[in-house]
Amino acid sequence: MAHDVMDLKVRTKKFALRVIKLYQSLPKSGEAQVIGKQVLRSGTSVGAQYREACRAKSPADFVNMMGGGLKELDETAYWFELLVEGEVVPAAKLIDLQKETDELIAIFVSSINTSKRNHPK
Repeated sequence: MAHDVMDLKVRTKKFALRVIKLYQSLPKSGEAQVIGKQVLRSGTSVGAQYREACRAKSPADFVNMMGGGLKELDETAYWFELLVEGEVVPAAKLIDLQKETDELIAIFVSSINTSKRNHPK
């Protein structure tokens, strides 16, 4: 298995674990828990989506599965924004997670674009 593939598997898993820790630390208020469950679902599914993409049967399948992971990352970024802008969580607490989300989005987009370029329809 390529070194970067293993690194991204580990990285997306660490991201999921960080999202779990964030969820565990959220206030017990209704809005924090509702948003928290959403971010928990989307943030932890990124790694699962990536693992599925690694087992893709075709380049088109890979692009489709990576697109699913990208969608989950974008949704996670949205929930992070709501947590900060809704003043549920201080911005400083999410800076590193938001940065990692942005970096993962860039990696997924680049990977999708590379696959499309290397395997045109």
